[in-house]
Amino acid sequence: MLRIKDVDLYQLFKTRTPIIGVVHLLPLPTSPRWGGSLKAVIDRAEQEATALASGGVDAIIVENFFDAPFPKNQVDPAVVSAMTIVVQRIQNMVTLPVGLNVLRNDAKSAMAIASCVRAQFIRVNVLSGVMATDQGLIEGEAHHLLRYRRELGSDVKIFADVLVKHARPLSSPNLTVAVQDTIERGLADAVILSGWATGSPPNQEDLELAAQAAAGTPVFIGSGASWENVAILLQAADGVIVSSSLKRHGRREQTIDPIRVSQFVEAAHRSWNNRSDRKSISSVSLKS
Repeated sequence: MLRIKDVDLYQLFKTRTPIIGVVHLLPLPTSPRWGGSLKAVIDRAEQEATALASGGVDAIIVENFFDAPFPKNQVDPAVVSAMTIVVQRIQNMVTLPVGLNVLRNDAKSAMAIASCVRAQFIRVNVLSGVMATDQGLIEGEAHHLLRYRRELGSDVKIFADVLVKHARPLSSPNLTVAVQDTIERGLADAVILSGWATGSPPNQEDLELAAQAAAGTPVFIGSGASWENVAILLQAADGVIVSSSLKRHGRREQTIDPIRVSQFVEAAHRSWNNRSDRKSISSVSLKS
């Protein structure tokens, strides 16, 4: 089967092993817990983006995380408007690449925002297949999203979850097949592997299977990474998306802690340096 051109992580993030920090937005207009002040949402988002940037992450992804319970597909236009404003404000504060995840699965709105504000990537929880979730059955609509990206004349990259957290597949949960279908039939630019829930890491065996099945397409860790386990997790992954462990006291409702960010980044860099050293030693041994 004809494969798409794999995304160049260095061109996108200026590193081949990116750390993507998450900005969890406070409840937005029309969400059940909306507090009535968009300024409060913007102020906290700017604070968290600055903390992530100063701690050394390579990119930021913005999510309407606290809008739960989520609609399964299309969000309200007020959410799209608010997220557009917030992302623009963050782009004025930091020079890092920025992405979007419009929860639960409004990939079209994410693509629209990203294209208009010149963000670099989006995260799509269900790009292909059918998943049973707390929002009901969510069907992937890769064909609509890819055509929409082409209509917009956009080069926004699509990072797609495989067997996404807080969900169960209706078909057999074969990880290898799911990764291959997401890349070869859904045309994802990169795939994301998570644990079963927010804050839960994928296991090492699954990461290795996913990396093998991806055959060169980048594989990201999507949940559960911390400074304690990142060295192990990154042995088989190309990058990591991280949030909960960077919050104060490790609690997801808290704000980003710059010290925890720096601690995580240092641990990830040590892991990558050690992996590079091992590869160099192996290469020398083989030549010998």
